[in-house]
Amino acid sequence: MSTTGERFERAVSIMARLRAPGGCPWDREQTFDSIKPYTLEETYEVLEAIDHRDWQELPGELGDLLLQVLFYAEMAREQGSFSIEDVLDRLSDKLVRRHPHVFGDAEANTASEVVRNWEAIKAEEKKKQGKGETKSILAGVSSAMPALLEAHKLSGKAAHVGFDWPEIQGLFDKLQEEVGELREELKQFPAPGPRPQGRGIAGSGRQPIPDTLRERLEAEVGDLFFVLVNLARYLEVDSESALKKTNRKFKRRFQYMEEELRRSGRTPEQASAEELEQLWQRAKESEAATPPGGGTHE
Repeated sequence: MSTTGERFERAVSIMARLRAPGGCPWDREQTFDSIKPYTLEETYEVLEAIDHRDWQELPGELGDLLLQVLFYAEMAREQGSFSIEDVLDRLSDKLVRRHPHVFGDAEANTASEVVRNWEAIKAEEKKKQGKGETKSILAGVSSAMPALLEAHKLSGKAAHVGFDWPEIQGLFDKLQEEVGELREELKQFPAPGPRPQGRGIAGSGRQPIPDTLRERLEAEVGDLFFVLVNLARYLEVDSESALKKTNRKFKRRFQYMEEELRRSGRTPEQASAEELEQLWQRAKESEAATPPGGGTHE
């Protein structure tokens, strides 16, 4: 039986063969930029497999994610930038350097102590590299990541230096404050006020409102999201994962409604708002009776 190292080297060699002359035309024409969307897609597929506790599918999804690393490393080797060996060396060195409580003499008996040590070591590394003198502690948070994750990272970094609510009630107070500010802006909304863009709206489409008001509403909604992300962080809940699960729950329940209506030869467009609400409640009751995966649902 081949070793882990031999299996890894086989994967590396296969990637090199695909990119070599006479290899795969599609693989050969890819660039760092063209591969980026696949990296994001594969990351979300890994997360979905974990959410579903699909242990049969997860190894394949992790393999697809590893393929992205091999792809980038092979392209970098071809242009003389770095190699997969450099990637592995950097990773191993970082893991050893940032875990002195395991590989050195430092002590860390709790997860919070580990995090504090990790952040202190990172700051020292940046200082030695000449990167720590003027840079903000938020500089390492990429603006390319999903907005919910970015908000979580930003607020978490700030919390590490003490810029945080001392207790959770402060977050609920802030949430109410932001809701009040949004309501205040809505007083400037043209009559008859915000309406859904679905059926039953004459000339359905975007309501004409001043650009300045739209910008203020966007800002207030953004503030609401940011407080909710902070609330999730405070509770040690991953915002992105929580919203993903709620999205899936909504999809399940709506598809239940569609199926129930299909039995009578109708579509949601042909049902009244009252009937749709009744079907929605039935969908919730159905999930409560037989929750998927043994979980609970509100």
